Amino acid sequence: MITPEIEPPLFGYISGIVKNNGARLIIGGGTSDHVHLLVSIGRLDVGKLIGDIKRDSSLWIKKQDKSFAKFYWQRGYGAFSIGQSQIPAVSRYIQNQKEHHNNQTFQDEFRALCRKYQIEIDERYCWD
Repeated sequence: MITPEIEPPLFGYISGIVKNNGARLIIGGGTSDHVHLLVSIGRLDVGKLIGDIKRDSSLWIKKQDKSFAKFYWQRGYGAFSIGQSQIPAVSRYIQNQKEHHNNQTFQDEFRALCRKYQIEIDERYCWD
């Protein structure tokens, strides 16, 4: 679980991973059980970037405190593209994740995003 104390350095570390991949983290936010990252990636391979973020940040967080010794990211991820004009709205959405999730679970949020973008999901493989 991602604790409030680890969030600022975690997102700082993730920003460095993103930058090292030739991209730019616009904003990161989330709750104890998931994160949202708004990233300007250009022509970058999304799967490689996500793999680097998950692998490197997982190794980093485990070194921060023994309470994170069993930390891991779930296997899957969702990636959605947006237009330049949507950046302010998506940034606000990410910034307000804690309040947003007082009323909606991560799973319900992901289902709604997939419906919105007409993406079929097989829930047997979504949650681990």
